[in-house]
Amino acid sequence: MEFLKTIDELEALYGTPGAPSLRKVAHQLTPLYRKWIMSSRLCMLTTVGPEGTDDSPRGDDGPVVLELDPDRLALPDWRGNNRLDSLRNIVRDGRVSLMFLVPGSNNVVRVNGTAQVTADPDLLQRFDKAGKRPRTVIVIEINEIYSQCARAFMRARIWTAGDESEGLPTVGALLAEQTEGEEGGRTYDEEWAPRAAKTMW
Repeated sequence: MEFLKTIDELEALYGTPGAPSLRKVAHQLTPLYRKWIMSSRLCMLTTVGPEGTDDSPRGDDGPVVLELDPDRLALPDWRGNNRLDSLRNIVRDGRVSLMFLVPGSNNVVRVNGTAQVTADPDLLQRFDKAGKRPRTVIVIEINEIYSQCARAFMRARIWTAGDESEGLPTVGALLAEQTEGEEGGRTYDEEWAPRAAKTMW
């Protein structure tokens, strides 16, 4: 198998992007990009570090990010598994991308930028939910904002195919497989959902 080695080889296969693909890029929040992003309760956060890349889903019960100003977004780090993969990467290499999704829309809005992690009490307070706050907040300096092509979601029929999760292995099963039964299993699955519901934030 031969692989492409140069940008010239790559571009020769694909040609030149059309004007709309290039002109859709903004460098700070505009009224319409703001409306789109603030309608999103779910985004994918991509980071890069010495060990490689990491992609992490981030969700909330309202807008997943807070606008600090037209150039900056704040993403709370709500309770998770404490692996800290994304946060470790950001502390060492601030380059990030966020992909904002809205159920029913085949479009995705991407933000590329640089991020830092803060435990600033005043900022944490802005995310207060019934007395609970994130431990840290990721502050993203926007470099680019643009919409992604909708074809991937259209091909996958992601919003119209219905529930296709039947028969998938559970997290408990995956964990048991990786630990030769020392962790996970049916008990893990049965206990996880009620526990997660009580510790959502």
